Amino acid sequence: MAKVSPFRPYRYAPSAGPIENLVTQPYDKIYPAMQARYLTLSPYNLVRVILGERQESDSPAGNVYTRSAAHFNDWIAAGILVKEDAPSFYAYFQDFTDPDSGETLSRKGFIGLGQVEEYSAGIVHRHEQTLSGPKKDRLEVLRHTHAHFGQIFMLYPDPAGSIDALLDQAASAPPTVSLVDEYGATHRLWRISDPVAAARIQESMADKKLVIADGHHRYETALAYSKESPLADARRVMMTFVNMHSPGLRILATHRLVKNLDSFSPAALPAKLAALGELTSRTAAEVKAAMSVAVPGRIRIGVVTGESSWVLDAPRLAGGLDVAFLHSRILDESLGIGEDAVREQKYLDYVRGIDAAVDRVQAGMAQVGFLLQPTKIEEVAEVSFGGGVMPQKSTDFYPKLLSGMTIFRLEE
Repeated sequence: MAKVSPFRPYRYAPSAGPIENLVTQPYDKIYPAMQARYLTLSPYNLVRVILGERQESDSPAGNVYTRSAAHFNDWIAAGILVKEDAPSFYAYFQDFTDPDSGETLSRKGFIGLGQVEEYSAGIVHRHEQTLSGPKKDRLEVLRHTHAHFGQIFMLYPDPAGSIDALLDQAASAPPTVSLVDEYGATHRLWRISDPVAAARIQESMADKKLVIADGHHRYETALAYSKESPLADARRVMMTFVNMHSPGLRILATHRLVKNLDSFSPAALPAKLAALGELTSRTAAEVKAAMSVAVPGRIRIGVVTGESSWVLDAPRLAGGLDVAFLHSRILDESLGIGEDAVREQKYLDYVRGIDAAVDRVQAGMAQVGFLLQPTKIEEVAEVSFGGGVMPQKSTDFYPKLLSGMTIFRLEE
């Protein structure tokens, strides 16, 4: 069911400089300070294309998107970006340390092209809602550059690990690309251009259903663009495929911080929470420790304000998710932050790492913080294959896939 194919991407030429100075984290993970650093690393750093600087003089004729296209086309003309000579898949391995547990892990996947499909076709499944703002921005980048610079992170079921075995064979040779990113993760790439090996990967993927792990906004942008573009290539998008049964697959929790909510009352909060389950007063340190312990059959959420902190344990209904409980029962029903407000990003900040979340609340940067335990991959699969969706930012697959490792230009 999954239509997967090798391709001829553009890649940075050696003359462009060290690859670690050229590639970036995904656009939505590039913060202003990171963007500024990327700009200093190289005149060919991809940030100029995927998340360029906006200027006061921007106009319809000259703006961040027209500059993105100009940089991209100029780099191709100058030989900074060079198209590969044969269709290939690319084994993509990431070696990293889990920032929460300290475990050393390796995540294995491969880069190829996948066809964009309506969710109703039952081939590609989402697991999260999306926001309108990022999709508008990504669509303009795509319209101007006619290219995909980062990969959609796709999961596929392969309990036997047959495709991983094919990737291990490719990885027995020296890597085509190897670099360490700013978070200490090592990224390695091997080109798989042998037609026989590529055909085996295609055949092994043909019966797979896919789940979007990361890149919902870019996938839906590509789907929208495929309906307006005459290019046949517009119906395909660059993806990294990872076995959902891989031991190196890791999801981190994304915590919610509430800010700027006029109706928020710290004094009224405990009573509202106690009506939902068992609320226990704890120190902030005790809350953090409690969040590392899963309680079977129970939803556990940590709650931190500037003055107090608690652990909320509530019964878990069949198929119930902690993040869905938080959004429906606490944010919406108890605090009045409905789905529209969440989509418009009015009152919520999303933070990875319990320490970072607690520190921001205690520093007065938020009114209250809600701490979550990581969503399990089994829960993602159950929701996705069942046709359901989770609230935005329910999962944080770590580490991220780097942008610029391969680039897919729509030419046909």
